[in-house]
Amino acid sequence: MKKFNAFFSGLLLTLTMSSMTAQQKTNILVLIHSDEGGTYEMAKEIAKGIESNGTSKAFIKKVTINDNPKLKSIPVASVNEMTSYDGIAFGSPVYFGNISTSMSEFISKTTAIWSQHGLEGMPATVFMSAGSGAGRELALQSFWNMLAVHGMILVSNGIRGYENIDKTIPQGNTVLGTTSLASLKNIERPTPDERYLAELQGKNFAKVATALQGTFQKNKVVQATRDKKEEDINTVLHQKNIKLPEVPKPAGNYQPFVRSGNLVFINQYALKDGKIQNPGKVGRDITEEQAKEATRTTMLNILSVLNQAVGGDLNKVKRCVQLTGIFNTTENYSKHAELMNAASDLAADVFGEKGKHARATLGAYSIPGNSSVEIQAIFEIE
Repeated sequence: MKKFNAFFSGLLLTLTMSSMTAQQKTNILVLIHSDEGGTYEMAKEIAKGIESNGTSKAFIKKVTINDNPKLKSIPVASVNEMTSYDGIAFGSPVYFGNISTSMSEFISKTTAIWSQHGLEGMPATVFMSAGSGAGRELALQSFWNMLAVHGMILVSNGIRGYENIDKTIPQGNTVLGTTSLASLKNIERPTPDERYLAELQGKNFAKVATALQGTFQKNKVVQATRDKKEEDINTVLHQKNIKLPEVPKPAGNYQPFVRSGNLVFINQYALKDGKIQNPGKVGRDITEEQAKEATRTTMLNILSVLNQAVGGDLNKVKRCVQLTGIFNTTENYSKHAELMNAASDLAADVFGEKGKHARATLGAYSIPGNSSVEIQAIFEIE
């Protein structure tokens, strides 16, 4: 019996320690902007190094949408989630001796976090994809300056791994952070040695982040840039039983959406399950109720495309700017505004005050596919 009790106590202690270890795992964000995939390749090596000790977890995310097939599956980070990690490894291409425009724009949105010291004391490290190598240390230094303003603890790479790399070819080794000399010809980039250096950087950074875990307050900034009364959009969709359809495939040589700055432009019509819903002219072929139903379907298609544009996080929508409804009607029809209310009401249902928008409605002799409605939409996003 005593042996059983001793065994049971030992098992319980082991399970308890395992549970505590799991709870204390160091979570590190690897936040990147990548154009052609070079920075992403480095990010994977950084993440590999972070996770090599078995006590840290790396989360690779990008700062903006990218249509490159290599990068499409990477989730898009939100500014507000930055404060929830134990450390952040930042990766960017070098643009004329500086970080990329997309990374700079992302960091410029952290003012609310900065004002509340949300990243203060959190460790950070930097890596880059440097093209020819010109300006890489300037870019790394400018990156460090931005993070220093937040009071982040900057973890340099130091002289690490130099003795094990091939010195007969140019390598992206710097004391400030690993880089890849992506544009040099006839040499695989990142080179095996650059990957090795990036892995060492990730491993070292995880060690520092683990040591500092718990020394600064995470989640200081909770929805800093959002209204505290604002509900999570996913919760709203669930509560109101609003289901977004699959993103309709373009019928020609165009994109489902185009982003310019912080504006997203979308055009859709009443396609449902691969077919036009309630086709024809309002007032002759279909009733007004059928037209309203088609209008709601069109707006759902717009929301589905918008969801793709923000990387699956509709909370990044700052407001619905404008909706324009075009209706396939008979010559003397005049109730376009009533039909368009189906789209406007849905925008308000989903986004609340942010869903209230400027609007235009008009009639047309015909619409592609004999759809009864087409909607043009403009949204402002983070």
